[in-house]
Amino acid sequence: MDEVFKALADPSRRRLLDSLNARNGQSLRELCAGLEMARQSVSKHLAVLEAAGLVTTVRRGREKLHYLNAVPINAIAERWISRYDRERVRALADLKAALEREPMGDNPSDTPSDNPAFVYTTYIRTTPEKLWQALTDPAFTRRYWGVTFASDWKAGSEMAWEQFGITLADPAQVVLESEPGRRLSYTWHTFTPEFAEACGLDGEVAAKVAGEPRSKVTFEIEPVGEMVRLTVVHDGFEPGSTVLEGVSGGWPAILSSLKTLLETGETLPEPQEQSP
Repeated sequence: MDEVFKALADPSRRRLLDSLNARNGQSLRELCAGLEMARQSVSKHLAVLEAAGLVTTVRRGREKLHYLNAVPINAIAERWISRYDRERVRALADLKAALEREPMGDNPSDTPSDNPAFVYTTYIRTTPEKLWQALTDPAFTRRYWGVTFASDWKAGSEMAWEQFGITLADPAQVVLESEPGRRLSYTWHTFTPEFAEACGLDGEVAAKVAGEPRSKVTFEIEPVGEMVRLTVVHDGFEPGSTVLEGVSGGWPAILSSLKTLLETGETLPEPQEQSP
């Protein structure tokens, strides 16, 4: 946490995080323009934020996009805010933010991102091989996610999902990339009427998610000393995506349970049947 506190101590770095919180996935050029800071200064601040785990970068062609990674900040909150105080603190923070918020349109950072995506980075005390197994082996995925997959996990192969007692199979549900212990990417599942009913989606929401383009998720695995750095990138969304809103709430719980399972052999206290 020392590195996180040092990174947050600088007001310019806090402004960078605010900018990414308002519009995630910005390039260095966009961050410089939005904050009127010199390119060299922004680069130095971003390096500190990335070293503290507060910013994650993803390559898109020749550009490097920057994403806010809230995991370290959440760890600080979990350490000092009890579950009894959490809702009260959140309510007060929401009130403060509402009172201080600038009118929409007055701030360039209010513009929705052209590349909406969910990006999440966490560190797990495990090996790349065990993490790969946890992402692909039904015996593992069932425990922390409540989902099982049927696939040979080769690039181009189809994959079937089983969740809530329903099997989701579609020719467009395929493995896109497969490098055991390094990188895994696949298209997201089909939103069928049966799935919507099983997970409690109302008719309007079910119609929205079924009508959106199919998204994809990518897991990047990188050994770091005795730990493994896992970066999850879920993208392919259109602006204002309902599916993106759903996965942004579902993935943190799933990945926290995955981390707990690999590090302790147990999942989080409550059974996980998350549906991002």
